[in-house]
Amino acid sequence: MTRGRRGASGRDRPDAPRSAASGWPAPDQPKERPLDETAARDLCIKLLSARPRTRAELATALRRRGFPDEVVDGVLDRYTEVGIIDDDAFARAWVTSRHHSRGLARRALAGELHRKGVAGDTVGEAVAELDPDTEEATARALVTRRLRTERFDAGDPARTAAAVRRLVGMLARKGYPAGLAYRVVREALADIPETTEFSQLIDDSVDDGTIG
Repeated sequence: MTRGRRGASGRDRPDAPRSAASGWPAPDQPKERPLDETAARDLCIKLLSARPRTRAELATALRRRGFPDEVVDGVLDRYTEVGIIDDDAFARAWVTSRHHSRGLARRALAGELHRKGVAGDTVGEAVAELDPDTEEATARALVTRRLRTERFDAGDPARTAAAVRRLVGMLARKGYPAGLAYRVVREALADIPETTEFSQLIDDSVDDGTIG
């Protein structure tokens, strides 16, 4: 009967894994050091020191680094409880900053916040703080600034039509409702002699689907 090799203790160890080089039992493989809450907390603070972030953004960053869900949820719950993470404040600050710096309207701002993982009710409350009159005033300022670089020619209706479409399209991309965009552009062009047909040009843009 064949016996297994004897180990250091003198007992048979027939099932012990063998080292390919020596034939002796292979040493135990080192175990990975578990990721702990201290490391997760440190990473959160590092990320937040670089720029404000939503809870969802932090959760994504932590999971990408390999932290288990229970550690991620525990750390984020604690930081939310003490106010280090505050999606409500983040959303309000985002709306104010992006509206003034980029001229974005409520629809565009809501889309950005949703993509950052902010809850729908929080998004709604934040964008509701942007006053409609302020939004319209910003739209007018954007059109006025853009008109400085546009050129109109009474003898070239196609060129004027293209300029009108660019103005309305610019507002649409920033999230302004179609009705507001058309009205603001009409009023901005009312005093420009070369655009006496601007109302029809805008209506044509709507009809042919160029502006939507």
